[in-house]
Amino acid sequence: MTIKKFQGRTEEEATARAREEFGPQTVIMNVKEIKPKGLLRSFKASTFEVTAAVEESEQPAARVPAPAPLPPLTGNINMAADEPISIPKPEPVKEMFASVENTWASSMPPKGPEEKKKENVLENNLEEKLESLQSLLEKKLAPQQPEELPKEAPVDENFKFIKMIYSILLDNEVDEKYVNQIMDEVEKVMKGGASVDLILSSIYQKMVLKFGQPQPIELSERKPKVVFFIGPTGVGKTTTIAKIASRFKVEKGKKVALFTADTYRIAAAEQLRTYANILDTPLDIVYSSEELNEELRKSEEYDLVLVDTAGFSHKNEEQRNETKELIDQVPGEYQKEVYLVLSATTKYRDLLDIADIYRKNFQFKLIFTKLDETSCFGNILNMKLYTGADLSYSTYGQNVPEDIEIFDTQKIVKLLLGGK
Repeated sequence: MTIKKFQGRTEEEATARAREEFGPQTVIMNVKEIKPKGLLRSFKASTFEVTAAVEESEQPAARVPAPAPLPPLTGNINMAADEPISIPKPEPVKEMFASVENTWASSMPPKGPEEKKKENVLENNLEEKLESLQSLLEKKLAPQQPEELPKEAPVDENFKFIKMIYSILLDNEVDEKYVNQIMDEVEKVMKGGASVDLILSSIYQKMVLKFGQPQPIELSERKPKVVFFIGPTGVGKTTTIAKIASRFKVEKGKKVALFTADTYRIAAAEQLRTYANILDTPLDIVYSSEELNEELRKSEEYDLVLVDTAGFSHKNEEQRNETKELIDQVPGEYQKEVYLVLSATTKYRDLLDIADIYRKNFQFKLIFTKLDETSCFGNILNMKLYTGADLSYSTYGQNVPEDIEIFDTQKIVKLLLGGK
C-alpha cells in the first residue's frame, strides 16, 4: 500500500492530483483544510491537503533463496472496477506475513541446530519489524479525528471581526494605507487572543490618537489675535467665519472685528456685512497688505480679528501669492493663525492637490465643513494624517451660529467604525 499527501487550492483540485498519480483505484483517506498564516490571513484563501492511498495490485514476493517459487499470497484485494474498493484492516497484515513465513518454511529442507538458532534470531527480527509495520499501518488507516483547536476558534472569530472593520473603514473612504497602519498597530492585541470587545476598544483608541486633540481658536493677552481663513471657492469660509464670530461675541462676550480681502466676489463681502450688522460688529474691506496692517492698528482694543480671504482654485498661482503676501506682511507684534477650510464632500484626489499647494506656503490648522452633506468621513482622517495639521472645527449646516462645533473626535471615530 502506498500513502501520500497532495495539496491544491480546492479539495477537488487536490483529489484530482491524487487520482492523476495513483489512478482510479485511489482511496481518499483524509481531507484537511490548511489555513494561511500571518496577520491578514483571513483575507487569503485556504488550501486543502488530501491524504490518499492505493493498494498494489499484488504483493511482491520476498526475495529469498528458494528452490521453488512462492505460491500466490492469499487475501489479495479484488481491484475490479465494478466492485467496491476496501482497505484491509491492520490485523490481517500480520496474518499475511505469517502465511508467507509458513509457506517459505515448508518449502525449505530440515535445518540443523546452528541453522535453527539463526532462524530463531531471524524470526525475532521479523516479528519486531512486523509489529512496527502493523503499528504504522494502524496509525495511517485509523479514522482521522478533526483537530481540536480550542484557542484557534476565537482567533478566527477575531479575524472575521477585523475583516469587517477593515471593510467598513474602506467603505468610509479611509485610504487603504492608513487602514493597514491601524491594523498593524493592533496586531499585538490580536495575537494575544483578545476578545472582540478588547480589539474594538484598541482600534477605537488608536484612531482617536491619530486624530489628536482638536485645536480651536484660543485668545491670548496680546490684542488683537489675527486669524486668516483660506481655502478653495465654495467650501463655506464666509459662513464659518460668521459662526465663529458669533460664538466669541455672543457666547464669550469678546470684542470681534471682521475683515474681508475677498474683493473678487461682491456677494461674499455683502454676505459677511449682513452677518456683521446682525452681530453689531465692524467690517472692513482690505485690498492690500498695507491696508490690512493699517486697519489692525485701528483695532487694538479688539480681542479677535477674523480675516476672510478670496476663495480661488488651488491652481491659481497669482491669487495664492496675493494671499500669502497678505498673511506674511502682518507685523510680528500680532499673534496670527491660519485655518484651511475644506469641504467633507470634496473628492480625495482633489483634497490631496489642495493640501499640496497650500502647505507649500502656509502653516495651517484644518476646518471641515458640510459634514451634513456626506455619509463618508474617511477624508477627514486622510487629510489629518496626510498633512499632519491639527483639526479645529467642523460645521454641518447653514444655520448661524448653531451648526458649528469644536471637532468631536470621538463622534467621528464612531461614525468611521460604523456607529451612529
